Amino acid sequence: MKIGFVGLGLMGSGMAGHLLAAGHELWLMAHRNRVFIDPLLARGAHEAKDLAGLAQQSDVIILCLTTARVVEETVAGLKPHLRRGQIVIDTGTTNPETTRRLARELAHLGIGYADAPMAGGPEQVAKKDVGVLVGADAGTLAAITPVISCYASRLRHFGPPGSGHVAKLISNYLVIGMIGLVAESFKAAHLAQVDWKDLYEVMQNGSGNSGVLRKMMDAALAGDFDGYKFSLANAAKDIGYYASLAEELGQLTPLTQAVEQIFANAVATGHGGRNVSHLLDPAIDDVT
Repeated sequence: MKIGFVGLGLMGSGMAGHLLAAGHELWLMAHRNRVFIDPLLARGAHEAKDLAGLAQQSDVIILCLTTARVVEETVAGLKPHLRRGQIVIDTGTTNPETTRRLARELAHLGIGYADAPMAGGPEQVAKKDVGVLVGADAGTLAAITPVISCYASRLRHFGPPGSGHVAKLISNYLVIGMIGLVAESFKAAHLAQVDWKDLYEVMQNGSGNSGVLRKMMDAALAGDFDGYKFSLANAAKDIGYYASLAEELGQLTPLTQAVEQIFANAVATGHGGRNVSHLLDPAIDDVT
């Protein structure tokens, strides 16, 4: 299959590599940063100079982008060049309402649209071990399942377009809330002069043991606050989308607002580009 790909970051480059290894003809959107694109070109991928060229060469176009606004802008750039029967897949974590609207607009042109955000990070992508939460109609789901299976170990269908993003935001709320709790717990331990290493070792025997705890603390104990490779800006964006969803559902609680504030403060104080485990760094205690 001829697959176009827009968004070669840490996640996207791993996904693209698996698609190429599976034998798909891969067309990549040109980018000034050559770190991720050049190795894929060396393995046989092709580079499209613009969205028009990408659309012309592709049967399926995968977007791995950061925000709903960027997705909207990219789809707007693709739209004049898309043809009936093509499919666009948004694999980022974006606003479900944006997804529903884009799906309706493209359906009128005979173009399929699916949301397929992922549970897991770059490490899981590299091992082909991410889970994917899909929102799509039945026909689109059948067409994209073999494509997604090239880089994912688990795929679940949650309903029509937008449903995958709803499920992912709920999942991310749990994870981001846990990140905030780990950061504040170990900040309290630091202030109370409780040894982090001893506390962490004991916590691993209790109910607080989790992937979030281990990702943050294993590296932090060695002085590395980049253990959890997920930016504070992306966490703030995701919890903001979740808060809007929670309000729509009548479920916007003080807990949701408190978690949202932790990450909004991190961005407001200039730390958005750091990974979330930097919330543990005593040097930036002002974040929490």
